[in-house]
Formats: sequence, structure tokens, C-alpha cells
Amino acid sequence: MMNQILFSGVIGLFLTLVGTPLLIKLLARKGYGQFIRDDGPREHLSKRGTPTMGGIAFIFATVAAYFLSKVIAGKSPSFTGLLVLGLMVGMGLVGFLDDYIKIVKRRSLGLRAKAKMAGQLIVGISFAVLALMFPDSRGNTPASTKLSFITDFGWSIGPVLFVIWALFMILAMSNGVNLTDGLDGLATGASVLVFGAYTFIGVWQYQESCANAQTLTNPAACYEVRDPLDLAVVASALMGSCLGFLWWNTSPAKIFMGDTGSLALGGVLTGLAILSRTELLVAIMGGLFVLITMSVVIQVGSFRLTGKRVFRMAPLQHHFELKGWSEVLVVVRFWIIQGICVIVGLGLFYAGWAAEK
Repeated sequence: MMNQILFSGVIGLFLTLVGTPLLIKLLARKGYGQFIRDDGPREHLSKRGTPTMGGIAFIFATVAAYFLSKVIAGKSPSFTGLLVLGLMVGMGLVGFLDDYIKIVKRRSLGLRAKAKMAGQLIVGISFAVLALMFPDSRGNTPASTKLSFITDFGWSIGPVLFVIWALFMILAMSNGVNLTDGLDGLATGASVLVFGAYTFIGVWQYQESCANAQTLTNPAACYEVRDPLDLAVVASALMGSCLGFLWWNTSPAKIFMGDTGSLALGGVLTGLAILSRTELLVAIMGGLFVLITMSVVIQVGSFRLTGKRVFRMAPLQHHFELKGWSEVLVVVRFWIIQGICVIVGLGLFYAGWAAEK
């Protein structure tokens, strides 16, 4: 069973390592290059024209890796796995339309705000509604209407509030990854770390699943998560695909992920959190995305209230660039911050299980 996780990660890594250069050539031939703001760091002006929409590479690789791992292992895809992949593809499609209009149609703002929001709402609502349907033989749907940290807690908030909560998480995390995607390899490398953590969480939840309660030493500490192994397969495919993409996305980047990639990554990360019942924990493990988002909120709020800026430029990574840090230095140090967040998150996850045990 665990072979699926290895297969999906290796296949995803191979496909992006080999496939991304082909995508770079295709996008360069068509002239689909990145637009660079004139008011940003001067060093970024040299990136103008670098192929973008690179998220296509790891979206395709992740989906292909998931299904190929199932074929190799002789297993059938689960509804949970298809659901979280559907969220990734749907959010990626919204991002692709935004990138396409900006680059091909030469409209700098891309999709109009209302159209972009409508697309995200359609994808998010579809995911949230479907996540509460199609119970398995034990009566478990992919998602729960209870809030969760390392497991479900408290009372049910009901399906309507759950849909609203899921939408908030999807929009917030997608925006966070999008804001983080401002330096070569920053968002990609940070995502690799989080998806690695979710691969571990999925394996752990599978081994301690309530479906196997009779064989556990302490059934009270089991996880009532549907298809945790499949969530680990998806997370492993994402980790491998992003790692292969990072080979080409690291400084100096040969390709950018664009909104195609950032919206897809934010969406699928939220999907993994909701379906693994770790909704609040993802704010810790994806701490870099939260930190960068908060820097923008603080900057905008401060300017509107006082007319003064807290940072030289937001998002946060550009503040440090304008302070004289090199791009590579900012990226590596921010990866370290993300690594610390992942370690803390996994520590809390294990501590919660140990406390119950």
C-alpha cells in the first residue's frame, strides 16, 4: 500500500524535471513572458519576459503521478483523492485564465476582479459541497462539519457555515501562496516542505485510523479521517512535482508558476488540510504564507489609517530586498522560517496524538 506514496512522488519528480523544459520552450516560442512592475526592486527588471504559467507543469505532473501510481499498485482512485485534485485543477484553471488574459490579451490586470472571484467561488463551493457528500461504508464523508486542529473538535457548525469556512480558507491560502510567489523558487520551495509534512500526516493517520481500531493499542487515539492514505499519495505527488519544478524555478528562474500555479497550490493545500481534519494546523505549517499575507494587511491598514508605511515594500520579501538582502539570501532564510513552521506543526500534531495515547 505504501508503494503508492513512493511511486507518486518519484513519478511527479520525473515528469516535472523532464517536462518543464519542454513547457519553457513552448511558452517562450509563443512569447508568453512575465510582466514585471516598474515600482519593484530594480533587480527584477531583468526577469521581464521570462516564461510564466509554469504551474501547468506541476498540475499535470501531480494528476498524472496520482493516477499512474494507482495503475502500478493496482488500486482504484478514491473519491477523496479525486476531490482534492479537482480543487487543485479548478483553482489552477482560474489562475490560468487570469495569466492568459494578462499575457496573451495584454490586459495588465488579467481577469476582472468580479470574474476572478466568481471563478474561485464556483470552484470552492463545489469542493465544499461535494466534500460533505458520498459517505463511505463507515458513514464518513471526506470532510466534517466540525472545526479541526489536529483532529475534529467542538460541535458541528452545520453545512452552510462549513461551506463559508471552507471558502474563506481556500481564498486566504491561495492569496497567501500568490503573494509569496514573488522571488525565484520561494513559493515552490516552501510548498515542498508543507507537502512533505502532509505526506507524513497522511501516513500516520492511515496507520492510526479508526477503521483499524481493533488492531490499535489505544483505539481512543485513532483518527476518523476518510482515505488518509490517498491524501498522502496526493501530497507525495505534489511534493515530487514541486521539487522537480524547483530545479527550473530556482534563481535564476527559467520559468515562473504564475497565478496558474499559485492558486492551484493554495487550493490543494487547503483541500489537504480540510480533508485530513487539520484546518487550523495548516496556518502553522504554512506559516510563511500567513506571515507574508499579514505583511500586506499591515501595510495597507497602516497606510489607510496613518498615511505611513510599516515596510519599505509589501509583500515582506520585497522589504528585505530593498534593505539590501540578495534575492537568494531572502529565499533561503524564508525557507528556513517555513521549515521551522513545519517542524512546529508536526510537533503539535504528534503531541496531540501522544497526549491522547
